[in-house]
Amino acid sequence: MQDTPAAATVRRLSLAVLLGLSGTASANVRLPSIFSDHAVLQQGVAVPVWGWADPGEEVTVSAAGQTRAVQAGADGAWRVALDALKPGETLTLTVKGKNTLTVQDVLVGEVWLGSGQSNMAMTVNRCNDYTNEMAAARLPQLRMFTAERTVGVTPQSDVKGQWVICAPDTVGNFSATAYFFGRDLHRKLSVPVGLINASWGGTPVEAWTSAEALAAVPALKPVTDAWLERTAKPWDEARVMAAYEKQVAAWRENVKKAREAKKAQPRAPRRPVNPRLDPHHPSNLFNGMIAPLVPYAIKGTVWYQGESNANDLTAALYGLQLETLIQDWRKRWGSEFPFAWVQLPNYRASDRNWPLVREGMLRTLKLPNTGMATTMGIGETADIHPKNKQDVGRRLAFWALGKVYGQTVASISGPLFARAEVKGSEVVCSFTHADQGLVAKGGELTGFVIAGADQKWMPAQAKIAGSTVIVSSPDLKAPAAVRYAWAADPACNLFNGAGLPASPFRTDTFDIPAAVAAPGK
Repeated sequence: MQDTPAAATVRRLSLAVLLGLSGTASANVRLPSIFSDHAVLQQGVAVPVWGWADPGEEVTVSAAGQTRAVQAGADGAWRVALDALKPGETLTLTVKGKNTLTVQDVLVGEVWLGSGQSNMAMTVNRCNDYTNEMAAARLPQLRMFTAERTVGVTPQSDVKGQWVICAPDTVGNFSATAYFFGRDLHRKLSVPVGLINASWGGTPVEAWTSAEALAAVPALKPVTDAWLERTAKPWDEARVMAAYEKQVAAWRENVKKAREAKKAQPRAPRRPVNPRLDPHHPSNLFNGMIAPLVPYAIKGTVWYQGESNANDLTAALYGLQLETLIQDWRKRWGSEFPFAWVQLPNYRASDRNWPLVREGMLRTLKLPNTGMATTMGIGETADIHPKNKQDVGRRLAFWALGKVYGQTVASISGPLFARAEVKGSEVVCSFTHADQGLVAKGGELTGFVIAGADQKWMPAQAKIAGSTVIVSSPDLKAPAAVRYAWAADPACNLFNGAGLPASPFRTDTFDIPAAVAAPGK
């Protein structure tokens, strides 16, 4: 009999637990998958190397002329740290215990973790101009480790994956956002670049955050409570699958009728999953795909996620959730590493919730050592997976090159709202990152609306004055608030002279009612 998805997931989880314990059950020294042939190690910092062996077994680790010795603990785990490495010749990492492991073709350079949902997972072969991108992908010093999609009820010790060298026959399966970001770094810095792709389509931010971090934030209790309610109910797989088969039968009949009537066909019903093993469940992907990577030495993280949190319960909480995740990951790595994300682009969606997620992203820039790639204008109205990932990667790279590496770039960000001042019947909005001046791309400035204390919004006139925008309306003598690009798919055209778009924003604190909706449904 073929496994159901839930049974297969349980089987994978059981195997993962066994693998995590295998250091105590086998005489062989073992390394996590992240230490495998073609790996890239982070330059300029101490490099942790860890694994498993028999309890008390003597283990030595050698690389780049360094040798470290350690004794495995009572649980079989061991860990050493190599002194900071410099880019240069190809290395071999050797680990000896009762057996010997050799990791070959290891490079030293810059290592970045890319994570999130489907727009991070989206591969190069689905992007614009793939034929030419494939032909140009002869970059043997750029490599990617793709973590196998893995659910964990508890933090796991390892996640399957392998390092792959960038070449025309491999690049098609690389995360496009991570690849185009890493390619720009590689070209500018002239050092090897290693990219770790840990992503899963359709998943919310809470799935990537540890249970401890979520529990420490009372405001996030509604998110976790919704799942507690679902998992409290007994999971009767036979009953659930029988009901699902009936839904499939009805769906097939409806598809047949739709074809005959030449109408749009209905969506297939979603195959049910045990809620406790659902990839949407809080912390499940942190446990299965992030915890196993800690403490692999990385330079920083790029993040593309948020679409799945644009619902009535979690949209207004997104900024708090992203902040919680960043602080959680930094604590676990023991480093305030750089962290940048992609602000959601224009897309046909809920006009209320999509802007709230963008706003949460904008507000999270209050955290130190963070950045944001604004992507207004390169989204696609009818496709939540825009194909222009080249500009997404380029904008992330502008930030990293300028802010993290101190390189000269045109700008590290599009214009960001700084403050507003009401002057009579006008509101003067000031911006940071107005590099080379503010620009109305393609004609008159659009995208601004204005309101008085009555909270009635109306189209506004807007004009650029240096690094400010002056907003007004002939029908409003006492303005109280301004919004820019405050819609899911707005018509807006404010840029800086470097060609980067301004982030949507609002100056008001008017309440936006939040309906109650359970996540993961």
